[in-house]
Amino acid sequence: MFIFLSCSQTKESPRSSRVLNPGKSLPSESAQIQQFIENNPDDGTPSVSKGLVSKGTLLNGKLVPYSGSNFQYFDDQSYLLGRGFAHSSVKKILLDSYTSLVTVFPKHRFYIMETSHKNGGELKPHETHQNGLSVDFMMPLLKDGMEYMGLDTIGSAHYFLNFDGKGKYSEDSAIQINFDIVAEHILELDQIARENGMRIEKVIIKVELKDELYTCKYGEALKASGIYIVKSLTPAINQLHDEHYHIDFGYIK
Repeated sequence: MFIFLSCSQTKESPRSSRVLNPGKSLPSESAQIQQFIENNPDDGTPSVSKGLVSKGTLLNGKLVPYSGSNFQYFDDQSYLLGRGFAHSSVKKILLDSYTSLVTVFPKHRFYIMETSHKNGGELKPHETHQNGLSVDFMMPLLKDGMEYMGLDTIGSAHYFLNFDGKGKYSEDSAIQINFDIVAEHILELDQIARENGMRIEKVIIKVELKDELYTCKYGEALKASGIYIVKSLTPAINQLHDEHYHIDFGYIK
């Protein structure tokens, strides 16, 4: 079993052990999901994060919406197991960013991956995601230069995907990461976070992908922003951050 230290730092182990057992996904907006949402309403009470992302808890965690006009939670089973809660401010940042990005990428659908439990604490196999300030985001993809969504709806199996240091999919080199969307999304998240008294503290991606990220359309702006993107990772951790990007939010001090 992986033990994450920043979404993240792990012991050597097969990639597959970091995810829930992939099973048949429930239909979108199923009765079970609707009931789960009804059972976890947002009562407007502010959340309180205690401790660190790797050792903390969350009070009044808020359920991230299952879907919206241009976004969706990535896996039904994960959602129903209560792995899609976040700090109230983080939830607001996510939703505001998607509202803003509709005008930039009007046809793109974003996918939120795992966040936190309602009360924080351990979210195995992650060791972070403990205080409601950590979010995983699915890498958007292109195929032959056109937006590609064929791998977006495979649920938790998405964590099994492998991409090389140039962002090309191991099973089909015509499929690659859309770095333009990743970079602009990170910039938008940080701007909105700062408007809400927070900021991005850390972005974790496969380190070889940083060069690709910095040379894309929004790369110069991302580089100039000062947003911290990890510079080095152990081989095991590095391997695990190719198909998603992990973001830790924090308060401006």
